[in-house]
Amino acid sequence: MPVGAASWSFTEDDYGAILRSLQQFLYDSNARSALLVDRSGQLVATVGEPPQFDPTAFATLTAADFSANDQLARLIGETEFNSLFHQGEQESMYLVDIARRVILVILFDNRTTLGLVRLKVKHTVEELTRQFAAMFERGRGGEQASPPNILAGAEDEIDRLFQ
Repeated sequence: MPVGAASWSFTEDDYGAILRSLQQFLYDSNARSALLVDRSGQLVATVGEPPQFDPTAFATLTAADFSANDQLARLIGETEFNSLFHQGEQESMYLVDIARRVILVILFDNRTTLGLVRLKVKHTVEELTRQFAAMFERGRGGEQASPPNILAGAEDEIDRLFQ
């Protein structure tokens, strides 16, 4: 699916399934936090320890970082980098592409290792990819995402009032 394609949304059940997947991942990997960011820079979900920074600004920078690295990948002959790793003295982050529309950001410290995070994230990426693929399919009209619009026809009624 192309980056920046049509809009999408998810139900409360979708959101609950996403949160459960991320919580299980944090438990299995001993990472501190997981954030989901869409490619446009919007924060989708945060699980684990609350960030000690502005998560909205972080989401925007994360999307920009991933986009810049996609361009770097093309320059060296790759179509994309599907994961990125940034290591600091105390804190590190691992970023993974989900369904070419969402970025999973994992924040971790010395309580775990990059190897364990990478090992445990594989199952989570597969699970989230399936969940998001189903949401995107609904967004294209494959499956009804929400109940019928109760305001259907209201615009026509309003137009008739002003004629």
